[in-house]
Amino acid sequence: MSNFIQELLPQDNLMPLDFYSTKKLVRGLGLPVQVIHCCVNNCMIYWGDDSDLNSCKKCGHARYKQKVRGSGNRLYIGKLKVSYKKMHYFPITPRLQRLYASTATANEMRWHSEHHMEDGKMCHPSDAPAWKHFDGCFPDFSSEVRNVRLGLFAYGFQPFGQSGQQYSLWPVVVTPYNLPPDLCMKEEFMFLTELVPGPTNPKGKIDVFLQPLIAELKSLWGVGVQTYDISKRQNFQMLAALMWTINDFPAYSMMSGWSTAGMLACSHCMEDSDAFRLIKSGKQSWFDNHRKFLPMNHPYRRNTKDFIKNRKVTKQFPGVRSGDEILQDLNNRGLRKVIDVDAEVVNAAISKTCGWNKRSIFWDLPYWLEHLLRHNLDVMHIEKNVFDNIFNTVFNIPGKTKDTYKSRDELNKYCRRPQFAQNLVTSKYPDMPFVLNKSQKRDVLEWVKKLRFPNGYASNMGRCVDANKLKMFGMKSHDFHVFMQRLLPIALREFLPNRIWEPITEISLFFKQLTSSSLTDEELRNLDEQIPVILCNVERIFPPSFFDSMEQLPVHLAYEARIAGPVHYRWMYPPERYLRKIKHKIMNKAQVEGSISIGYIMDEAAKFASFYFKEGDPTLPHKEKRNEVYLDDIVDDDMFEIFKPPGKAIGAEHY
Repeated sequence: MSNFIQELLPQDNLMPLDFYSTKKLVRGLGLPVQVIHCCVNNCMIYWGDDSDLNSCKKCGHARYKQKVRGSGNRLYIGKLKVSYKKMHYFPITPRLQRLYASTATANEMRWHSEHHMEDGKMCHPSDAPAWKHFDGCFPDFSSEVRNVRLGLFAYGFQPFGQSGQQYSLWPVVVTPYNLPPDLCMKEEFMFLTELVPGPTNPKGKIDVFLQPLIAELKSLWGVGVQTYDISKRQNFQMLAALMWTINDFPAYSMMSGWSTAGMLACSHCMEDSDAFRLIKSGKQSWFDNHRKFLPMNHPYRRNTKDFIKNRKVTKQFPGVRSGDEILQDLNNRGLRKVIDVDAEVVNAAISKTCGWNKRSIFWDLPYWLEHLLRHNLDVMHIEKNVFDNIFNTVFNIPGKTKDTYKSRDELNKYCRRPQFAQNLVTSKYPDMPFVLNKSQKRDVLEWVKKLRFPNGYASNMGRCVDANKLKMFGMKSHDFHVFMQRLLPIALREFLPNRIWEPITEISLFFKQLTSSSLTDEELRNLDEQIPVILCNVERIFPPSFFDSMEQLPVHLAYEARIAGPVHYRWMYPPERYLRKIKHKIMNKAQVEGSISIGYIMDEAAKFASFYFKEGDPTLPHKEKRNEVYLDDIVDDDMFEIFKPPGKAIGAEHY
């Protein structure tokens, strides 16, 4: 291709001679990336004061790979020093500066302060109390509207697929919240900041790799960087602050330092959890954990029949702890940061007596304790897991249902439900009223198989139906979202009694209302009052084994939305789509991180270069939808507007 273009251009042109030279030229337009050596055991990174070390100061492992020389098998390091492991760090400062260097984005970065709420509806995080509280705590920061608010995602994935080599790669992504709703959380404004290398999961040691990012965030908060704003044609001192992190539940523990496993898994309830271990199955259960959220005069608090038998609930949820209370608790317990030398021994001993397993590195940020919400519960994964438990139990999927022989055996040890006890003559258990029979399951699956959705609304769920095993498989995260909110109440309406169908429908409607694009404080307060009642109604139906930690977390989701704003700015759908793009950049499976780094720099250079076109980036503010293409060749000027085709025909074109 380069040779062909050379033939079209005049002589003495500056066009690169080959594809390699073209990539090298474009790479020079990109933003910087730092390669930092790491300990092979994730103990430390060779950065800052430790950049000159040749071995790990914790485990003693060598920094560089060694070769064997001569008959004596002597080890030596070659001229080209090759480290055992290295991470890629993409500084965020120049990437944020470029947002003010283009007319396509500079004006949009002030949108958060220039727009006004309509009818009290929150449509953006800037409308929420958490944002306004932060402004009140730091007026000097908020007085400059061009200062940047950031969100951080960290999510691990398997680059080689489920059947390939086991490899856990953790990209860390940062996104600015200054932008309007149609640009915020979009792929163009999600900046890859770190690639935490595999092949092992860093788990609690992810703080080791976050050190450069935290140092840069501290600098952006305390000193800032001089930035040119092309929209106002002036320089200003740009500051930045991290608002919160967004992760799935296992990564929540890695970021916050609070263990999401065990009976203290709920990071809002903390030590106030009432979870217990079931006698027969040995599993942890959050059954009868929601009555403490009800008003003190609610009749469910005095109910001794439908919940844990002979038990009344008089205590009340004390509320979510403030940043000062959490930080004081960490200091009193003496928890260490992972990067401290004695952290592993000290934290392991302390974690046996509480839910903390480390002191998160985010507490190094001077403003972190002032946030009303520091780590978000991911609605996407919670909704998916709640749907999974309901669907698999109602369909009685072997290996996945919560209604097992052990759960039936222990049911009447906790609840007063003698009608479901084992028959002493036949040694069998009666059928549960919430379980569908084969005919009913077949009817539901046949209905799902025939469903057709609008283009782009959902995938073809008919392909996920297994008519032989009477189950569904291979559903994506968004499929669970659509099924939970739109299909589940309709699918079960004809087959379940009202006392069972209504609570399932209520929790479906709860997620539907919670994930609305705009929310009012009154709506969220109502949801916050309704969700404990809904969960209590679900507890009256299903056995204690049904209630794992995922059934506990929805009780806190309305509170988080009321504090931080609409859910779609704080869930994992955008990062998961972004990870798919990152995964496709892996061209060399022997150098996963290097392949992603080179591909990302190339894409980033092309995207930022397009910002300097006459009208800015044409694909950015007015991205053309897949069906917004008019067929000019068949449109007649005399044709009524309503008959003009708004899209292109489906299928192959014939010429």
